[in-house]
Amino acid sequence: MLMVMCCPVIAFAAEEAEEYVPAMYASFWALVPPIVAIVLALITKEVYSSLFIGILMGGLFYSGFSFETTITHVFQDGIISVLSDSYNVGILVFLVILGIMVCMMNKAGGSAAFGRWASEHIKSRAGAQLATVALGVLIFIDDYFNCLTVGSVMRPVTDKHNVSRAKLAYLIDATAAPVCIIAPISSWAAAVTGFVEGEDGLSIFIRAIPYNFYALLTIVMMIGLVVMNVDYGPMKQHETNALKGDLYTTPDRPYANAENDVVEGKGKVIDLVFPIVVLIVGCVIGMIYTGGFFSGAGFVEAFSNSDASVGLVLGSFAAFVITIIFYALRKVLKFKESMECIPDGFKAMVPAILILTLAWSLKAMTDSLGAKEFVAGVMESSASGLVNLLPAIIFLVGCFLAFATGTSWGTFGILIPIVVAVFAGTNENMMIMSISACMAGAVCGDHCSPISDTTIMASAGAQCNHVNHVSTQLPYAITVAAVSFVTYVISGFVQTPVIALPIGIILMVAVLFVIKKKNA
Repeated sequence: MLMVMCCPVIAFAAEEAEEYVPAMYASFWALVPPIVAIVLALITKEVYSSLFIGILMGGLFYSGFSFETTITHVFQDGIISVLSDSYNVGILVFLVILGIMVCMMNKAGGSAAFGRWASEHIKSRAGAQLATVALGVLIFIDDYFNCLTVGSVMRPVTDKHNVSRAKLAYLIDATAAPVCIIAPISSWAAAVTGFVEGEDGLSIFIRAIPYNFYALLTIVMMIGLVVMNVDYGPMKQHETNALKGDLYTTPDRPYANAENDVVEGKGKVIDLVFPIVVLIVGCVIGMIYTGGFFSGAGFVEAFSNSDASVGLVLGSFAAFVITIIFYALRKVLKFKESMECIPDGFKAMVPAILILTLAWSLKAMTDSLGAKEFVAGVMESSASGLVNLLPAIIFLVGCFLAFATGTSWGTFGILIPIVVAVFAGTNENMMIMSISACMAGAVCGDHCSPISDTTIMASAGAQCNHVNHVSTQLPYAITVAAVSFVTYVISGFVQTPVIALPIGIILMVAVLFVIKKKNA
């Protein structure tokens, strides 16, 4: 009774107390934990412990090296908090449902049938890779959905043509965020328009597409790599080994037993295509439903106001139920067999769920240390410098922030409002260019970062070792980033994509030619 009586007193005292601000708040130290986690992951090739060390370091910085506060902050404000967030839980549920559906498609024989069909129609390694790129470009609704769908559909095809899992993961990752960020009807477009306050967000997004050099040049890079048959950096070793039959290169072979789950039964191509089509349609309907489409809102407006997390869960669950009925009617999978896929599908997604949870927790640590405020301060102070170089500077800042925090949407939220405040009503063309530089930098950093959820999804979709994917992708992403930076410098002076974009494409192709000649 005494404790119950004391509870309100404690609560009132807590409300009256000033909000705690750590000594390292809004300083460069806020970015140290994610940088340490990334460096450790690349050195040790072990992502779980590296992420946890980064989280622990963030907790230590926040608490001022107090043991008790560190532990409570890491678990209560970090891991437990991110797993209590409804958006995050929605993404995890979506992941699990997709894992179950992939398992069902394998068990029904749909994946094997598609593999047989593809082997008859796709005759070369280049064809398998270009088909992966084409499918990735077509599925532009959402990056999570893109990664897992393209991976599950194209993995049997690329395996048959001895394309390494690392190369498949790169192709999936490079057609996820970079394609979504230039698609007006996507969850990313909805996110960006929400950050452009006081302006017509969708109109600005569409006008910014020709200036999104990183996304556009990434597509040029992918096609160039495949058509010119050029690979470099760690990827070259992976591709050489794949031609000899080793798709993994490293001893760690995640999901290696998944190939044994593919059933050669009476399944047909329709048993893979139908669930995928239903999944796409279901996710689109789910997203516009959350945006109020069925309450009178227009299609574009509904997409702009949609909740991607809830929409993807509703759409994928509807597709899951329809697929169970479809397989039962076709007699390729009994209801009991479909239910047996639930734990198997969940188990297949455990590595991705673990890494995502740790990555979200690390982001929570950097947020509590004021990483956003630190970068915002740096940006505002640099805005008074050379205006023509500002798009290139914003691109670099966006790259660094998204790389360190592992979130592109968070980077949009920090940088876009600053850019709008600096240029609104003064130089609209420069504002469009700078907003596009924010988006391009955020996608670039997100593409490179080992703690990015999209990078983690791409590894899961390709069933590739996560550190292998990061280390092989990094040289490719950095190459495109360097060419994009030069293109932004040019565009800052010419202020038109009609001149800057062709120059960027020519530069990108020229760089690939030089690399090929050097490799030869």
